Amino acid sequence: MTPPHQFDPGAQAGQPACVRHPDRLTGLSCTRCGRPACPECLVEASVGFQCVDCVNAGRQVRLRPTTVAGARLESKPVLVPALIAINVVVFAITALVAQDPINNDSSTLFHELSEYPPLVADGEWWRVLTSGFLHFGPIHLLVNMVALWFLRDMELLLGRGRFAIVYLLSLLGGSAAPYVFGEIRVEGAGASGAIYGLLGGLIVAVLRLKQDKHALMNVFGVLAVNLAISVTVPGVSLLAHLGGLAVGAAVTFGMIYAPPQQRRAWQVSTVVLVTAALIGLYAIRTAQIAEVLGL
Repeated sequence: MTPPHQFDPGAQAGQPACVRHPDRLTGLSCTRCGRPACPECLVEASVGFQCVDCVNAGRQVRLRPTTVAGARLESKPVLVPALIAINVVVFAITALVAQDPINNDSSTLFHELSEYPPLVADGEWWRVLTSGFLHFGPIHLLVNMVALWFLRDMELLLGRGRFAIVYLLSLLGGSAAPYVFGEIRVEGAGASGAIYGLLGGLIVAVLRLKQDKHALMNVFGVLAVNLAISVTVPGVSLLAHLGGLAVGAAVTFGMIYAPPQQRRAWQVSTVVLVTAALIGLYAIRTAQIAEVLGL
């Protein structure tokens, strides 16, 4: 393509002036913005010529690579360390109130925040959320926080906002399952529902990214071991684990299997549907418990 030639200004009467040089009339224009420009202010592009302003603006725009969830690639997690810190602080507070780090669940604060179906049905709805940041003793806390740290790559895959949504909904799913299907007068607490939700999301991610069979077997192996522990260890809520697992897998599926052109709509729809389902389960069970207990 040959560069545009300079017109004789005397022959350009009635033509517009260059936007950068008002004293220069020109019959040329930028193919991108359409503004008149003199030959000095035009740069050859793949199609026609663009003004230097458009060229400079284009150079400043850099498309950052994204994950299958549409998240920008980040080098390190931020929410996972923050969640671990919150859980540790809450444990420390309950242990301080109880004056016993081993039996921190003996504190009044612990029982005011734990999930206890009769009190939840009586209007103390916040317990389904706050119970996800409580732990029965330091071993319970350590196991869950180590598991959360090993699942930190889920934050990088989903992005911080999507990761927070998956974590929160998984936590609520882990609280909903024992509330809906478990015994009424059983106290529950722990971040296990949220962590199992991330584990369910990891399984979906491994399938989506078409990882090799070895990686897939490792993930299923970890899941099998954890479910075995849930069944064999007394006091561990299998229902909470299964509830978190199901919700986390469902939400992550909607996050990473969404078509790129309709990603936002798919992801928002998934979150809305899962949230509505959880609210519906809580509402139905609350009415049942209220009727049984005469609340």
